[in-house]
Amino acid sequence: MPAEVRIFGTVISTYTRIVEITCQEAGLSHETVATPAHSPQNRHPFGKVPVVEVDGLELFESVSITQYLDNAHNGGALQPTDPAARAGMDRWIAIANNYLFPLFEHGLVMPWIMHRYMGAELDREKVDRALPNISRALAFCDAEIATDGAWTAGAFDLADVFMYCVLRGVQMTPQGEVGIAQCPQLSAWMAITEHRPSVVATRWESEK
Repeated sequence: MPAEVRIFGTVISTYTRIVEITCQEAGLSHETVATPAHSPQNRHPFGKVPVVEVDGLELFESVSITQYLDNAHNGGALQPTDPAARAGMDRWIAIANNYLFPLFEHGLVMPWIMHRYMGAELDREKVDRALPNISRALAFCDAEIATDGAWTAGAFDLADVFMYCVLRGVQMTPQGEVGIAQCPQLSAWMAITEHRPSVVATRWESEK
């Protein structure tokens, strides 16, 4: 009987969606329980999301969660067995988590979320300060695909999952949409990946 996965996290969340896509890829039934970060109901020791219940375990940190789900329920299909390819995947997941997400989230995505959904005035000064670095980061990703395929070189793996979700939030802002459209390799990869069944099945309401 397939495992039931309970995902505790904010509904519109890059990292909640990463776990949801991994569940879809593994054919796992899953339920997302709306749980705000830093709320009393959130059991993550540092107030982050998501926290996952599966197989009698309580897991947190998205890299650990996705690797467990893929290894335990998907035969490791989202992780290369070749050591060099695995190192490449791990590198791009680290880049997505440590450099791209903080830059995109704080400089562009969150100001637009606060403006669209919370009614706050758009912090244009913060966005304008971040845009040069965001443009350079997008250009770097585009160049990496053009030169050696970067995270898109092999079969669809966890690096694709992390990178797509991080980049999709950017693409849903006016400045990010323009920036990605100016990166031909990156734009083409996003256009292909958005049609993958696991990605379609986990679309946010604002994407539908």
